Amino acid sequence: MSSFARILIDRSEGRELDYSIPENLRVGVSVGDRVVVMVRNRRAVGTILALLTHSSVPGIKPIECLVGGETSLPPVMMKLADWMADYYCAPIASVMRTMLPPMLRGEKITGKKVRMARLLKKPSAEDLDSLGKGAPKQRAILELIGKSGVPLAVPEILRVCNASDSSLKALVRGGWLGVTEERVVGFSGDGEEVLPSRIPSLNPDQERVVQELHEAIGALEGGGDAPLPFLLHGVTGSGKTEVYLRALARVLKSGKSALVLVPEIALTPQTVERFRSRFEHEENGGARVAVLHSHLTDAERREEWMRLQRGEARIAIGARSAVFAPLKDLGIIIVDEEHENTYKQEETPRYHARDVAVMRGRLEGCPVILGSATPSVESYRNVKSGKYRLLELPRRADGQIMPLIRVVDLRLQGKRAKVEGGLSAPLQMGITKRLELSQQTILFLNRRGFSTAMLCQQCGHVCRCPNCSLSLTLHRADNRLACHLCGHAAKPPTRCPECKDPGIQHAGIGTQRVEESVRKFFPSARIARMDADTMTRKGSYAEVLGKFRARQIDILIGTQMIAKGLDFPNVTLVGIINADIGLHSPDFRAGERTFQLLTQVAGRAGRGETEGEVIVQTFSPASPSIQHARHHDYAGFYDQEISFREAFRHPPFTRMLLVQVRGVSQEKASFAADSLAKIFREKASDSIEVSEAAPAPLERAHGQYRFHVTLKSTSGAALGKLSREVTAAIKLPAGVIMTLDVDPYSMM
Repeated sequence: MSSFARILIDRSEGRELDYSIPENLRVGVSVGDRVVVMVRNRRAVGTILALLTHSSVPGIKPIECLVGGETSLPPVMMKLADWMADYYCAPIASVMRTMLPPMLRGEKITGKKVRMARLLKKPSAEDLDSLGKGAPKQRAILELIGKSGVPLAVPEILRVCNASDSSLKALVRGGWLGVTEERVVGFSGDGEEVLPSRIPSLNPDQERVVQELHEAIGALEGGGDAPLPFLLHGVTGSGKTEVYLRALARVLKSGKSALVLVPEIALTPQTVERFRSRFEHEENGGARVAVLHSHLTDAERREEWMRLQRGEARIAIGARSAVFAPLKDLGIIIVDEEHENTYKQEETPRYHARDVAVMRGRLEGCPVILGSATPSVESYRNVKSGKYRLLELPRRADGQIMPLIRVVDLRLQGKRAKVEGGLSAPLQMGITKRLELSQQTILFLNRRGFSTAMLCQQCGHVCRCPNCSLSLTLHRADNRLACHLCGHAAKPPTRCPECKDPGIQHAGIGTQRVEESVRKFFPSARIARMDADTMTRKGSYAEVLGKFRARQIDILIGTQMIAKGLDFPNVTLVGIINADIGLHSPDFRAGERTFQLLTQVAGRAGRGETEGEVIVQTFSPASPSIQHARHHDYAGFYDQEISFREAFRHPPFTRMLLVQVRGVSQEKASFAADSLAKIFREKASDSIEVSEAAPAPLERAHGQYRFHVTLKSTSGAALGKLSREVTAAIKLPAGVIMTLDVDPYSMM
């Protein structure tokens, strides 16, 4: 039995300290448990990294107590944390911090101390029968804790089993239970009722895919190895979600749990509604659903976390960080819209939830399904190389044909007639037709605000953010200029700040201006806008989408949050205001992102009985991304894109590490980046390519100058080894910060 523990202290930049384990805690304590300890003269919370038989630390202090059983990290999650720290070149402390919700990290040690009982050994049927004859209360206690699978509060155990403390003490003496004092906070469920949904019949394509998944799940239950990750490539409207539901039903039937990741918070209400209506009633097993995403309060997130930890919910649905949900007996992981860049975390540890999900599936020994109408180049390459198994849904589930996509050349429109408020003549005519037929329209523009810049026609001055290399966006509703990167706000000038000309005016358009134009052209239409400016109130996503589904909104205008996953049968027209946004950015994934976004937005049209139409407005009609999207040609796009990636040694043919150096002083940051690039080149092997230090495409952000050094290699291990060696050796000037981004998804 271990007498000491090595503990990673929260909020200490990776500080690991040894502590002794008091006698009353030695039974049942394990790696991953969260504990309260004294650091100098203050209480702190940490995670047990290792159990030790001895420690050479003088004057070692004891662990004070455990922090409720629901905060422990099981062995699989500890292995996942080690892998993430190694793969993403991140401190283990930052990984641990990411894995737990804020209210479970011990940043505030709250809650009263409660005695918690945990099972030390599992009783056999004979043991229970024996206890049942002479000590029925003891049997009831063992059955309750065994069924729960997690430590339970002693007062709750005694209340539920109508037992006395003496029954519990007898089980402790018999070696069945261990009792410890822990800090816990109460929990209450929501009690919301859900009506069961009708289970639709499958088309032949869905039948074939579901059969393959059921065979893989069945083989796993029979003791076989975990299957390769599945890439489910299905066109928009092909019924991928129904495939997910059938696979989940198969797993839940065997008593296991399920994890579902979605890329956008906006998709969560609709996804949760479908999953709850299918599973949260007794006919289908009564499996409860817990929701995890960043729009929950800390208390709500903790409550959902505890429902999963205690087994009160067996399905977790959420955005990126839900990949760490504390599910027991995990039977399947689903990553919907696996290509989305929102799965990439832009803060340390800079993990990609899709890749973490694949690794967690490997560690848990469960199937992983990655679904998309436009798979990432990396995932499709994994299919070609035999690392993933391909499942295809090449047709829409309802038999409808794919929507007709018309490309409007804005260069010609500008010569023939003025394009007012972003609406070309063909798009205006299309909206008019849908209003007459009582059909719905979605207008997409990935730029919020009224206009994207204020420009002086006389001298060319553009109102820019003082902290970032970006122009300020005009928001007419509250008459302010705003930076969408750092949040800087200013009052719009009436005269040019440079030449004092009164003719300064707004240029470019955002969703706010599109909304104004639509209201002007179609005064009787019912219009709503969904972007970061309008979706500030809690529940606003679900409210607007609910009204749109109920056909109380005729025209929905929005940014990327309306581009994916939404299924509204009455939408027959989708207008893409400007398909060029992002197409010409200095990022090797720009073409892929444009193709994916256009295909996903176009897929919102024609999902009912009426054929859909998509109008794409662009200044670059000949772009391969736009042309392949127009013809719904993923294979053609992939073949062209993979050739480009191979020619320039971009991922997936190499692994990439983006080193960013930033600081308030441009001179210091530039010097540090140059020095860093030089050290990397000196220490790098021949298999690693190191670029020169260069200003980032977005050179200044949040008041700091940014410089990039890019490393490429066919060996991720070699990149990791080199980065750890260099970062351990280098000392950066004061005020200069360096970050490492493995497999970067933004080169800006």
